[in-house]
Amino acid sequence: MDRRLLLRAGLAAAVGSTMGGAAWAVEPDRDVTFAGDFDELWTTLRDRYCFFSEKRTDWDRVRTMYRPMAVQADSRDAFAAVVGQVMAELYDPHTSPAEAPAGAQRGAISDIVVDEQNGRAQIKAILEDTAAAEADMRFGDVILAVDGQSLAPLIQTWTPKCLTSPDPAATAFALGRAVAGVRGQSRRYLIARGDETAREIVIPIRPATPKPNVEWRRLEDGAGYIIIRSFADDAVTESFDQALAELGDAPGLILDVRNNGGGDTAVARPIMGRFITETKPYALMRRREGQGLSGYWTETVDPRGPFTYTRPVVVLADHWSASMAEGFPMGMRGIGRATVVGTPMMGLGAAVFPIVLDRTGLRAQYSAEPVYDVNRHPRWLMQPDVAVPDGQDILAAGRRTLAGLIG
Repeated sequence: MDRRLLLRAGLAAAVGSTMGGAAWAVEPDRDVTFAGDFDELWTTLRDRYCFFSEKRTDWDRVRTMYRPMAVQADSRDAFAAVVGQVMAELYDPHTSPAEAPAGAQRGAISDIVVDEQNGRAQIKAILEDTAAAEADMRFGDVILAVDGQSLAPLIQTWTPKCLTSPDPAATAFALGRAVAGVRGQSRRYLIARGDETAREIVIPIRPATPKPNVEWRRLEDGAGYIIIRSFADDAVTESFDQALAELGDAPGLILDVRNNGGGDTAVARPIMGRFITETKPYALMRRREGQGLSGYWTETVDPRGPFTYTRPVVVLADHWSASMAEGFPMGMRGIGRATVVGTPMMGLGAAVFPIVLDRTGLRAQYSAEPVYDVNRHPRWLMQPDVAVPDGQDILAAGRRTLAGLIG
């Protein structure tokens, strides 16, 4: 029964009671709205989310715990907060609401990458050109507290509540959320460095400085260097073609997809096509089928002109290479046209599907189609060909690798 019918039933009950007729229980409009949207979300993920076999989440328990919270929510923002909690039970950064109010906890991915060390967080990497990078923080520093709260209880707060058993991946997800802070607010970190006295560092909110999605130049040794910051805009393909037209005579190319949040295969695939002369497979995929996953199908890339670049190629990746920016290095390696240099990437292992909840209009996305390389290795476990230790210069490592390939 849809919401309009329920509202009509409630109106009829109210009229009947005032006229002395049988009194029906009247469910508040917000209960109808939020209960229906909760059920839509929970059922959609139950039937279509692709990584339940990788998780230790009791999905029935999620419904038991969070549905009453959804029904009792007194505003759309309060309901959105419940939706965020539900999706966080899957500890998958690719499965999350598309909107969250100021004051809500940020997601597990931020401008700081940390490792848990006995209830403390050791900094592995800091994203360039951010307020965090400009603060007095560095590789190896230890975060003791965030916004005045010790880290260990914060991790406990953000650890999923419906696990069948402890999972290190869930703990890492909770650590990422704890360190990320609160939306719309600056972050205060208590930092320890070696034998120095612990000190507080404040990271202010600073809007990102817009940069072109594609930039390129010729390096001192003659190699070409092309930065691709996004695959989310169709114009990226055209810009890449302009770059390749200028650098087509270079003895080798470095393609840099660090700090690239991903985008669309329809943008990345034509770029891969500039490096091959025949159709080739670059990825395998699956999707939910009953309680498990379907068989594999093959994704291919077609050659594309006006010319094919055949010289050595290096692709740079880092902790912030996400989604299609993980699929692109994997695909370039799969078609035999690149050596991948850098750190492990974000580990977002699937194509996502969108969902818009019918009544509230809340938007979200969820992992739906797992991606594998041509040898059936999961994308979320992909490692670079040349691993660069945290804290070291990835571009310099890429240049050394390319020089070795050029010979």
